[in-house]
Amino acid sequence: MNNHHISRIDGVDGARRHFRYFDYVMAAFVAILLLSNLIGAAKLAQVGGFTFGAGILFFPVSYVIGDVLTEVYGYSNARRCVWMGFFALIFMAFMSFVVVAMPPAPGWDGQAAYESVFGSTWRIVLASVTAFWAGEFVNSFVLAKMKILTAGKHLWSRTIGSTVFGQAIDSLIFYPIAFLGIWTTDQVLTVMVTNWLMKVVWEAALTPVTYAVVGWLKKREGTDVFDTGTDFSPFAKAG
Repeated sequence: MNNHHISRIDGVDGARRHFRYFDYVMAAFVAILLLSNLIGAAKLAQVGGFTFGAGILFFPVSYVIGDVLTEVYGYSNARRCVWMGFFALIFMAFMSFVVVAMPPAPGWDGQAAYESVFGSTWRIVLASVTAFWAGEFVNSFVLAKMKILTAGKHLWSRTIGSTVFGQAIDSLIFYPIAFLGIWTTDQVLTVMVTNWLMKVVWEAALTPVTYAVVGWLKKREGTDVFDTGTDFSPFAKAG
């Protein structure tokens, strides 16, 4: 195959095609998703007098990779990755619950610290998993539809546009489920809007990286997938 020749294929054929680098991109997507939730979610950071959840620096990278997946491999293959990430989050939450609940050995004094890091409440877990699932599917759907409407041009418009909608759904679901009734309504709204804006700006700042990765993958896969004829239901089979 000539790595510099890129053939256009539709979404159904793209879902059935064997890709050289798809598994690596999917692994990166799931790894960053889990690590940003596991390591970044439990810490509040302050930079320049502005306080924010440390995970916000890395979680949007999963959206960037989600954009790459949909842009290069099509919605059907991106859907497989979203489900993979969803079940990985479920297992991570289950494993955290079991390990935290196990009685500590005599003489081990790390239980309190362990609980503070890994002992998320059921509301946080439910909010995180639900928001990720819905937000990622909206992100992929918007990008795939915009790619058809723009005839594959102006990649920046669909990566940023899909993030605007995907992250909006993510924030609209996560913060009310996780914190409404614990924080005041004004606090929930303020943090929700602020974090949404930060994620969108961060995604826009990463646009050059997205362009580089998408271009590299398309050349080496030799294809450009357009989701014409794709079933966009989150529950449809890949084909």
